[in-house]
Amino acid sequence: MNKKELKLHPENFEMECTSVWAFPRRGNWATHVSDWRGNWSPEVARNLILRYSKEGDHLLDCMIGGGTTAIEAKILNRHITCIDVNEEAIKRTIKSLEFEVGNKSKQRVLKGDARDMSFIKDNEIDFVLTHPPYVDIIKYSDGKIKEDISGIHDIDKFVDEIEKIAKELYRVLKTGKYCAILMGDTRRQKMYQPLAFKVMERFLKVGFVLKEDIIKRQFNCKATGFWVNKSKEANFLLIMHEHLFVFQK
Repeated sequence: MNKKELKLHPENFEMECTSVWAFPRRGNWATHVSDWRGNWSPEVARNLILRYSKEGDHLLDCMIGGGTTAIEAKILNRHITCIDVNEEAIKRTIKSLEFEVGNKSKQRVLKGDARDMSFIKDNEIDFVLTHPPYVDIIKYSDGKIKEDISGIHDIDKFVDEIEKIAKELYRVLKTGKYCAILMGDTRRQKMYQPLAFKVMERFLKVGFVLKEDIIKRQFNCKATGFWVNKSKEANFLLIMHEHLFVFQK
C-alpha cells in the first residue's frame, strides 16, 4: 500500500478534564479502523499522549494490538516503540503507519514479550500506555502463541503475569514519568470479579504510585441485546465501564 495523505485529527476534539471518559465514536481519521476486537478508542490514546508526554518523547506500547497507539504517536510527533507477541498485530501496526506526517517522529515495531523487554534500557521511556487483554475474554491467538496472556483463564495466574510486565515497565520508565493501563472487570458464575483492581495492586506492588483512576464508559459491546435479556432473567448487571489507571514512577 502506498503512503497517502489523510485527515489526521478528529473533529471537535477537546481534552478530557474529569475522571469519567466516554467516546462513542471509534475514530475516522488517519488509518484508524475498529475491526481489531478490544482495541481502545483513538481518543483515549490521544488524550493520554497529550496530557502525559510532549513532542519528541519516547513512548512505549508493549501490547500494541491493532496499532491505535502507534498511529496517534506518529501524528502527535512522539517516537514510539511498539511490541506484541502476535505476528498479526505486528503486521497490522506496520500497515497502519503507512501515511505521511509533517514531523520527524520515529516508530519501532517489534515482535516480543512484554515480560522481557531487555532490548530497552533502564529509564529509557518517557511514557507508557497500553491496553492489555482482560484474561481470556478475547483470545487473540487461540492458544497458538504460548506467550499470549489472553489465553489465561485463571485470574490469579493472569495477574501474576501482569506483575512481570509491571516490573519491566517500571524498569524502562524514567523516574517521575507516567504509565497508563486500561483494564476491565469480568464475571464468573454471575459474580463480579474485580480484575482491574487486582491488576492495580500488582502495579503498586512493584513500586508505582497511583496518579489517576479514570472510569471509561464502554460502547458497542458485542451481543448487547442478548445480554440485556440475560441480565434481567438472571439478575446481574452488565459491566459497561473500564478502569484507566495512570501510575507514576
